Amino acid sequence: MKNDLPKIARDRFQTLLPGMVLCATIAMAATFLGTNYGAPVMLFALLLGMAFNFVDETGKFMEGVQFSSKTILRIGVAFLGARITINEVLNLGAMTTVIVIGGLVSTVLLGLVLAKMLGKTKWFGLLTAGSVGICGASAALAISSALPKSEQTIVERDTIFTVVAVTSLSTIAMIVYPLIASGFGLNEIQAGVFFGATIHDVAQVVGAGYTVSDLAGETSTVVKLMRVAMLVPVVAIISIIVANRKPAADKKINRFPPFLVGFVALVIINSFGWIPPFAADVFTGLSKWALVAAVAGLGVKTSLKELFEVGPAAMIMVVAETIWIAGFALLVLTYF
Repeated sequence: MKNDLPKIARDRFQTLLPGMVLCATIAMAATFLGTNYGAPVMLFALLLGMAFNFVDETGKFMEGVQFSSKTILRIGVAFLGARITINEVLNLGAMTTVIVIGGLVSTVLLGLVLAKMLGKTKWFGLLTAGSVGICGASAALAISSALPKSEQTIVERDTIFTVVAVTSLSTIAMIVYPLIASGFGLNEIQAGVFFGATIHDVAQVVGAGYTVSDLAGETSTVVKLMRVAMLVPVVAIISIIVANRKPAADKKINRFPPFLVGFVALVIINSFGWIPPFAADVFTGLSKWALVAAVAGLGVKTSLKELFEVGPAAMIMVVAETIWIAGFALLVLTYF
């Protein structure tokens, strides 16, 4: 049996290779377009991926596409931990912590209420609210990986919609929120906290912050990383809820997703200063590539027709959640 392992691994690799190459090629094209035209890379990856939806589901590409959209996704989320240290989070102060955690919790509650009111599932409410409250497309991908496997077809469609919606709203926020911060008379640090606590995706947070000043940019980035750290408790709680819904025979002893173990391990290692800056940059680059390739894979598996089936109520939810978290942060910063 041991002698067969290299052959099994080689055969598995050859099976996955065509789909992985397809997703990597789409990711490279999306990165090129995003870099040269200033648009969100994730959005390009989705749209280009959906253009390849004609690929035969039973053909040689789909196993690699499936691997990219699931396993490579989890690797990308785990590598995000190399960007965070415990000290950075602790140094943000009590008020910033209240804004980040309060904004996340209240947005998730709003998402669940709106989902019930608008005829959506609670999983959809968690998916959209979690992505708005944490870190946009990355959170949507991480949360979707923890949702029930019995509903994966619907979850994948909803994930694609959520990534498109939060990425588009992040781009709008990057332009509009600096004007809002100025209108409310926020100083540089307050503006940085506002951007970091409310804009969905990291790239747009950085863009908005450094538009105001270097101090605002640095503050917004650290606050945003604190929100990224919220992936751990949120995905862990969702995983436990999903596991408890399974029959006793199907429950696993270890309910904590392995990719979150990797995320936490990298945060701890980085907090001790054991990850050199160049290695942290490598992890960050790998994370970005993995997430873009995963989004490309999701795009290949999703048709435009399926995306439109999500309906206008879904867009109302994401917009309402976005407005809510921004209003919550402004309220705390202005009056408390």
